[in-house]
Amino acid sequence: MKAFVVDKYQKKGALRLAEMPEPDPRDDDVLVEIHAAAVNLLDAKVRDGEFKPILPYRPPFILGHDVAGIVVRVGSKVRGFKPGDEVYARPRDGRIGTFAQSIAMNEADVALKPKNLSMEEAASIPLVGLTAWQVLVEKAKLRKGQKVFIQAGSGGVGTFAIQLAKHLGATVATTASAASTDLVKSLGADIVVDYKKDDFENVLQGYDVVLNSQDAKTLEKSLRVLKPSGKLISISGPPDSDFARKQGLNIVLRLIVGLLSRGIRRKAKRAGVDYSFLFMWAQGDQLGKITSLIESGAVRPVVDRVFPFEQTNEALTYVGTGRAKGKVVIKVR
Repeated sequence: MKAFVVDKYQKKGALRLAEMPEPDPRDDDVLVEIHAAAVNLLDAKVRDGEFKPILPYRPPFILGHDVAGIVVRVGSKVRGFKPGDEVYARPRDGRIGTFAQSIAMNEADVALKPKNLSMEEAASIPLVGLTAWQVLVEKAKLRKGQKVFIQAGSGGVGTFAIQLAKHLGATVATTASAASTDLVKSLGADIVVDYKKDDFENVLQGYDVVLNSQDAKTLEKSLRVLKPSGKLISISGPPDSDFARKQGLNIVLRLIVGLLSRGIRRKAKRAGVDYSFLFMWAQGDQLGKITSLIESGAVRPVVDRVFPFEQTNEALTYVGTGRAKGKVVIKVR
């Protein structure tokens, strides 16, 4: 099969289009013929080597974290899927590789594709949908009437998280450029702060939850918009000790991770705010719940551009510009 591989860790290095062996599914795997894959900033960070200490992939490896396609074969222990099923997934860490024509994934990571979406639209959902779900539903336990600030509303996570938060009954604030204001309002944002003109910490106050996806400076400012007992949940770091423990990192790495987040944890404690880091995990059951939301019309995908498979490197470069509104997708078939 054809696949785009990382030959060596290199900042902004090009992926190589290669002939790779088709994966051999395990007993609890589904083998999926890939029709579409989405591109994420995570792909660029993995390629650049930023996650080597916690995700030690050994080159050459196939990149890609989002997939939609058709099941062609199932392992002997698989009960939830059959050949011919249209599915989508974010394969678990250690078994990524969606920039290819086929992938084998653990059954537990996979969900049936929403019937009302194309393959390209479906591929845009898993990583950002699961991230938003795990932040807002699992960690924040966001409730009707609460106030949530979701940064970078026109980005991949932002466009999904705004819709999910609105569905949960929250008042939603976000940051966006003037050019993206209509988009984020159409998704359900109640308050839109133009980050080029205004500083959100001077506009927002008394929030219950902040979904932080930006830099360290923005993370610290976010403390000041939260009310005491509020929750600051970051998907861009720094990682905390709880994350290190769940990842099974060795004692040295756990100490390093603890040091990285010590400053923000101290400041959060002084402000009476709970700080935590979330690195999303593959979860087919949660993705199934997201499927129901999409089929009911509560949430819709936002796709900026679709690239042909041969232009996977160009798609990765485009995502790196930070200009995409919503998701960037690769059409494989």
